[in-house]
Amino acid sequence: MSAKKNKAYDLVIVGSGIAGLSFALKVAQAGFRVAIFTKKDKAESNTNYAQGGIAAVTSAGDDLDKHVKDTLEAGDGLCDPQVVHEILRDGPERIKDLIELGVAFSSLEDGTPSLGKEGGHSERRVLHVKDVTGKAIEDALLANIAKQGVELFEHFFAIDLITASKARKLGVKVKGVDDRVLGLYLYDANKEKVVTVSAPAILMATGGAGQTYLYTTNPSIATGDGLAMASRSGLPVMNLEFMQFHPTTFHSLDGDRFLITEAVRGEGAKLLDAKGRSFLKKYHPMADLAPRDVVARAIDREMKRSGSPFVRLDTPSMKVDFPKRFPNVYQNCVKRGVDPLERAIPVVPAAHYTCGGIPTKLDCSTNLDGLYACGEVACTGLHGANRLASNSLLEAVVMAHRGAAAVCSFLSKRKDERIHLPDWVDGDVPASDERVVLSHNLDELKRTMWDYVGIVRSTRRLERAQSRIKNLVREINEYYWNARVDLPLLEVRNLVCVAELIVRSALRRKESRGLHYTLDYPDLADTPEDTLVRPVRR
Repeated sequence: MSAKKNKAYDLVIVGSGIAGLSFALKVAQAGFRVAIFTKKDKAESNTNYAQGGIAAVTSAGDDLDKHVKDTLEAGDGLCDPQVVHEILRDGPERIKDLIELGVAFSSLEDGTPSLGKEGGHSERRVLHVKDVTGKAIEDALLANIAKQGVELFEHFFAIDLITASKARKLGVKVKGVDDRVLGLYLYDANKEKVVTVSAPAILMATGGAGQTYLYTTNPSIATGDGLAMASRSGLPVMNLEFMQFHPTTFHSLDGDRFLITEAVRGEGAKLLDAKGRSFLKKYHPMADLAPRDVVARAIDREMKRSGSPFVRLDTPSMKVDFPKRFPNVYQNCVKRGVDPLERAIPVVPAAHYTCGGIPTKLDCSTNLDGLYACGEVACTGLHGANRLASNSLLEAVVMAHRGAAAVCSFLSKRKDERIHLPDWVDGDVPASDERVVLSHNLDELKRTMWDYVGIVRSTRRLERAQSRIKNLVREINEYYWNARVDLPLLEVRNLVCVAELIVRSALRRKESRGLHYTLDYPDLADTPEDTLVRPVRR
């Protein structure tokens, strides 16, 4: 793509995970021009790291009401019941779509699906491809979009949306008075230039924001880019205080974290304290298969009580063929010096899934005309205060199907409008030592979030975090407006923006609900309410 030429599409998608790819496939099949821009390689996404599977009602012993009940209970009173029912109801059909696209879910010897059971589920309903489900779905979708002629650009970082209101302020004539998306600026990392892309419809499918924390299961790309861009465009974010910490990630002295899928406990593994005793039963009747928020807090409490830096996952006692059922987990553990067949795996919680996000309707639309959001970056009302295991991939494919239909309808009704979008203007080249300051700022941000905005919070801790993050926001924004952009600067800018939004959300919730547990307000409020945080104008 040339940096000197504005390129126009009907739909531009930012992100190449399951949400973005599913969306692209369906809109392209309808005959529209679709482009996907992804900040790293096309297969690098949170989807690619999803081990457990995708939850849906596919067996005779299960039913929709059970899945709905499990989801509502995990969400701790904050799920939207209508949204939950509609998304889960559509799940089985979307599973059929994936199978038709070539996803070969694991099966038993008799040919029936091999269904896993994870925390919070009352039945076995998690379809999987061994323990590499996300990668299998990602590969199938990539193969199919290539056949549909979807243009996919790697190593393009979305900087900001271009909206009608922004364009008018810069002197561009745009019809009407309402705000809407017109396109976006993207940083071409290979050519180190900013390009402008026009589109009447833009989908944010950028994933979550696990990289705001020091320890996370997320890949390096999970820097909250879509959340930050939406906020800077004037949209509120919802329920960002609910950051899900996965209870079991591999513990190592060098800080290397590797996800140990919840499905391992679904197959019989037990969590053990420093003295080798099972402890989850005293926290929840479902014990090791309790919802993730309960398990993560229990582990955190046991570690603090004993002084141990980890708890252990008792895998040698499991009756399944571990290397066959969990080849990815097994190989990664062995590579790190632990054979799960011989000794228990040392595990600790780590930031995992952003349950809040950009508020959307059931067709992925937002309050900004032409802007859609799907996947982890969106907040539909499905997850509430805590996501039920393996509901995320399901939400992505169901919402992509609904959203694609809405976008096709939107595009078919709009009149073509040619607008010359304003060019990007870069700042002066910064001094080289300032780049060192930028990396120090990033390290301070991650440690602040981990220490003060983690599994257990307090008002005092949150206020300390807010004070530190405000200084970081000021420093980094000042740097941004005077520097030539590059990837590290753009990512840190987004991370501090999202961190600030998370802290503001957490301070507003005067109760403990789901993933937000605060020592100052340990009880549930009488009425469950969503947290809406609007952007700070700077």
